[in-house]
Amino acid sequence: MEMILDKTIETALESSITYNDYRALVADQVEHKQTSGDNQSEALINYTMLNDRRMKRWDKTVKVDPESVETIQSFSGDTTWLVISESWCGDAAHLLPVMHKFSELNPNIKLRIVFRDEHLELMDQYLTNGGRSIPKLIMINNATGDVVNTYGPRPSVATEMVNAYKAEHGQLTPEFKEDLQRWYNKDKGQTAIKDLKGILGI
Repeated sequence: MEMILDKTIETALESSITYNDYRALVADQVEHKQTSGDNQSEALINYTMLNDRRMKRWDKTVKVDPESVETIQSFSGDTTWLVISESWCGDAAHLLPVMHKFSELNPNIKLRIVFRDEHLELMDQYLTNGGRSIPKLIMINNATGDVVNTYGPRPSVATEMVNAYKAEHGQLTPEFKEDLQRWYNKDKGQTAIKDLKGILGI
């Protein structure tokens, strides 16, 4: 069967970068006091600096238990994980290092990253509750070009926390966002590992 890719995805893949290139780009933005996207506000530049530190930490400390390692390595499909991100996005800083671990453990999982504001047509095909929430992982079957699953913008437990808080309070407060960061730090990527195994069907 010939692979037929959605044109928007094909265009995004052509300009996508590896995780290592993404990390180098974020580090360069920090050095030059910049961020990704058109909005170069001080707040987003500060988030980018914070996220660079987060990713450095998670790159070193995310642990995949032996049983999960074996399960991930047993995945025999051929897939690309195309992730829509921005360097200022806190959720992306927590999730991308976990996704990278999967791609390191199994060469059948190819991780590629694109910037949301450069690919709004793609983003608008994968909205979350009508919003351009990131990170958004688009799982592509490399044999057929089909999108077989999506994931994001948060791990399942964090999504439940956010939805419950919004239902009660209408919007997320700075205090809640701090609580969410504490949850990420306590969870250490374990919910994301479980979720990502689920989208692989393993």
